[in-house]
Formats: sequence, C-alpha cells, structure tokens
Amino acid sequence: MISARHAFPMSTITPDQVKHVAKLARLALSEGEMTRFGSQLGSILDYVAQIGKVDVAGVEPMAHALPLSNVLREDVVTPSLPVEKTLQNAPDTDGPFFKVPKVIGGDEDSAG
Repeated sequence: MISARHAFPMSTITPDQVKHVAKLARLALSEGEMTRFGSQLGSILDYVAQIGKVDVAGVEPMAHALPLSNVLREDVVTPSLPVEKTLQNAPDTDGPFFKVPKVIGGDEDSAG
C-alpha cells in the first residue's frame, strides 16, 4: 500500500493543479473559484491522507459493506402476447411490425 505521505506530498494545491483538474472536468473557473476550489481540494487531500494512516492490514477488500446477493426469479418460458394485442396501441404498423420514422440516413443526414 502506498502511504498517503508519499501519494500526496503536500496538501497545498497550486493554481496550475486546480487549472489542470478544471480542464479535465471541462470547467471554466474564475480566479475566485480557482482559489476557493484549490482550498477545498487541499482539504480533501488532507482528509484522504488521514484515512491513509489507518492500518488496514488483515482487512479483506470488499465491494459493499453489507453482504449482498442477486435475487433473481427463475427463467420460465411463458406465452408471449399475441401480435394483434402487442400492436394495438402502436401509432403505425407495417404488417406484424412497429413502423417508426427513419432516424439515420434520412434527408436531414445527407444535407451537409
């Protein structure tokens, strides 16, 4: 395990680091926001450093704090709805199919 001391050598976040994080998040920040978020990021890293000091040797990794298991019903084959009932509320049909407007390759796509 990497100690927090080595992972985060300083809790003071530089303006360049804040700009970099903002760029990664695609955020445009004012100078005031840069200062405020820099302070907040520093606080977060200080907290993470505190958590990093906890001895977790012997603690098994887990995905969730509670034991969970999927509750699934049996996969049982049942009769489907008749085609007529399935299509009864469709705005437009073409035989046994739903008829929908063309989305890709229509006139709007070719105009460019």
